[in-house]
Amino acid sequence: MKLGYARVSTQDQSLDLQKDALIKEGVELEYIFEEKVTGTKSDRPKLKELLSYARKGDQIVVYKLDRLSRSTKHLIELSEELEEREIELVSIQDKIDTTTAIGKAMFKMLAVLSEMERDIISERTKAGLESARARGRNGGRPKMSKEQLDHAIDLYETKKYSIKDITEKTGVSKAKLYKELSERKEATSNS
Repeated sequence: MKLGYARVSTQDQSLDLQKDALIKEGVELEYIFEEKVTGTKSDRPKLKELLSYARKGDQIVVYKLDRLSRSTKHLIELSEELEEREIELVSIQDKIDTTTAIGKAMFKMLAVLSEMERDIISERTKAGLESARARGRNGGRPKMSKEQLDHAIDLYETKKYSIKDITEKTGVSKAKLYKELSERKEATSNS
């Protein structure tokens, strides 16, 4: 069975172009999963619904690959999931069809390039950290002194200052302040 996925980024945009292309490709209208949500969001209910609906032997058809995934990494993860589940993928505009040998090869190439990109980023990061350490810089967040934390907690407990005021006065981050409050509360409740 051919299943379609159409997505636009905003409520104002129209899905008509994508839906027309999917129908021309042989997807029946009732099997087109439509979504109006930005591609940067990982929570896409209709995509999840499509993936749970799809079965072995089905084809997922998209107008373009960027409609399906928010990043190369996400696309590779999706393609691996589809391959494991024996579900084919067709991208109309990108001319990729995993039902063909060339389409499968293209996806494998994407996977290799994505892995290489991750490795290069990792190597650059490690080299940058080594270079910084050689210059006496350790990186990461500066250590928080006990005095700073105690001062932030004291200000918090006066109930006279907002969290923003406390973080600006003490240099203690909001997350660190809440973490410390939680740890102290837990320590007093356990004793």
